[in-house]
Amino acid sequence: MGNCLCVKPATKDEVTTLNTREAPPAHFMIKIESFSVFEKYGIKKYKTKEFVAGDYKWRLLFNFNGKESDYISVNLAMADTTSLPTNWEVNALFSIFLFNQISGNYLSSTGRTKCFQATKSEWGISKFISKKVLSDPSNGYIIDDSCVFGAEVFVVKREAVIERVLLTNVNTYYNHALEISGFSQLPQRWESAEFDAGGQKWKILLYPKGYAEGTGSHVSIYLYYLGTERVQTCFTVCMKNQFDDKQTRRYFFSYWFSASSSSWGRPVYIDLATINDPNKGFIVKDCCLLNIEINVKAVARVS
Repeated sequence: MGNCLCVKPATKDEVTTLNTREAPPAHFMIKIESFSVFEKYGIKKYKTKEFVAGDYKWRLLFNFNGKESDYISVNLAMADTTSLPTNWEVNALFSIFLFNQISGNYLSSTGRTKCFQATKSEWGISKFISKKVLSDPSNGYIIDDSCVFGAEVFVVKREAVIERVLLTNVNTYYNHALEISGFSQLPQRWESAEFDAGGQKWKILLYPKGYAEGTGSHVSIYLYYLGTERVQTCFTVCMKNQFDDKQTRRYFFSYWFSASSSSWGRPVYIDLATINDPNKGFIVKDCCLLNIEINVKAVARVS
């Protein structure tokens, strides 16, 4: 990770932190030779040639007196907008660079995202670097009266996914009891019959020998959603202890179900040693009793 050079700003639009990195700028570099000529002949501004980034043309604008004469300012400007449609708008993330010829690293501004449009087609840094820091040979930015600046420009494409949600407050309760006979003969994955709760279709999934991290050590139990909408549901899965109700196993869950996230539960619901012990009361006469309490709180219809 690069080091940072902190610069004390005087106004809100100035750089507060400049980073260093080894990689050169991706889109444009300019080597200025005989840099002292700018000051010697009072040349205050310089406009670079065009370069392309993100399918648009850009250029750098240098002001060697800057917002204040002690600083150099650097702006990024769109170079050719004649072919763009009316009310055009381009959002771009850009950084300005300065090569350190001693360390071999690049000083860079923290990337900033700006909206370029007909009424404001250039943005930049009013105080990129002070003339004093730039001109000091020991800093490595100007060697043999030459320096190298650069730029990176990444256009922010308008490809965001827009989601519209109509949230319906349902808040309905449902209690579903299950008597599972022949427990010792159940397949690896057992499914209950389909049932309705809160206007949605559900099933119970039970893995008598475990599933996921419960495989081989626990019974796993899940609530399975059969719909396509997003449904916010709170539910409790109870495995009744047929000898002592105080020993009944209860687990509470809260989950947003959807077509892509259709099941939720507990892979380590009860350990196999406990449930298979006839003296523990969870399986009596090869029968297990489950109770599912479901509170469908809301349905989100997404478009």
